Amino acid sequence: MPQEKVNITHDQPNRLLVYLSPIIIIMINSIVAILFGKIIGKWAFIPIIIIEWCLFAFFIVKSGNENQIRMWLSKPKGSLLWLFLSIFISSGTLFIFLKHYQLLNSWEIIVPWLLLAFINPFMEEFYWRGLLLDYTTKWKTWLAIIVTSLLFALNHYVFAINSELFRGLPVFISTFLMGIVWAITYKKTRSLTWTILAHFLVDFLNLSVPSFLDLYKAGW
Repeated sequence: MPQEKVNITHDQPNRLLVYLSPIIIIMINSIVAILFGKIIGKWAFIPIIIIEWCLFAFFIVKSGNENQIRMWLSKPKGSLLWLFLSIFISSGTLFIFLKHYQLLNSWEIIVPWLLLAFINPFMEEFYWRGLLLDYTTKWKTWLAIIVTSLLFALNHYVFAINSELFRGLPVFISTFLMGIVWAITYKKTRSLTWTILAHFLVDFLNLSVPSFLDLYKAGW
């Protein structure tokens, strides 16, 4: 998979910070989930996500640069096949939306659902696919894809601390597979445009807020 050169500061402290950042994020998210779960229960997803976005932004600003962001948002290279695959891997969420859209019945649900759907794809793709994959270009491609996708899935499993819907192997595996397909898409297209779009569809159609609140059960 060809890798376009990006101007990254690969000094040892910077690289080490990026390599440690997923563990830092997962640990902090876990602590926030436990502490806020005792206070506000399933609504703990709100402080988890807000703090997570702040952490993503910190590591991106600290270790990334403007050239990377321009590339992440550039026109995708290669075949439209990667757009199809990026969306196809998450197409099952459409059935969730069609079956449970009536749960969007109050502003307390709708507002955070829309905010998460429009903001989260950029924050997560910039970090998990953009920053981490750019900093692992010297690794074997398959290893970088597997490791970043595994960490991506582990981070989402933090929500299982307060939400029953996120517990179980199927959720972990599906998130892991999405991470793999989106990572390959980024490698192939040298852009995050398709993965951001696919991630938006997942957060939008998966009814993220109702799922965090266990308003519907696993298995749809």
